[in-house]
Amino acid sequence: MMSDTVLERTVEESQSERSEIIFPADANALGNLFGGRLMQFIDLVGAVAASRHARVPVVTASMDHLDFVAPVRVGELLILKASVNRAFKTSMEVGVRAMVEDVRGQRLRHVSSAYLTYVAVDADGAGIGVPRIVAETEHQKRRYEEAGRRRELRGEETTRKREMRMSLGEGWHL
Repeated sequence: MMSDTVLERTVEESQSERSEIIFPADANALGNLFGGRLMQFIDLVGAVAASRHARVPVVTASMDHLDFVAPVRVGELLILKASVNRAFKTSMEVGVRAMVEDVRGQRLRHVSSAYLTYVAVDADGAGIGVPRIVAETEHQKRRYEEAGRRRELRGEETTRKREMRMSLGEGWHL
């Protein structure tokens, strides 16, 4: 069953953005934003985009290819932007880009990017169908195609890990 009666949505319908000023409690001893705190911000903005697309609650299934390109310092303005790249049966890949805004110079500096997979769930936590995504621009179409390739790679990696666990026996744990 689909999350609602809409069979498709555009990328723009679900995009989300979040802004955060970085405070000392968010930072390490060097005054840079903790990587885990950045991951939390990325997950939150990504979940908003996925929820907007599915129109039901979502859960995070994975975060992969998280790149820390540059540090975020105390006092800087962090801007995070998320878009659904592709929707599958019950899951969606969301791309998140994190930037620091130089408010005086009105420039953005790229600091991180990530791809996350979210699953739409019903009240019992079971997966529920999501609308297809309509990629309209060339950029959105490229991201759509790349999301399909990443999904294949994730599947291959999951199989490889399962086989490795099986070969190591039942006593092996992560």
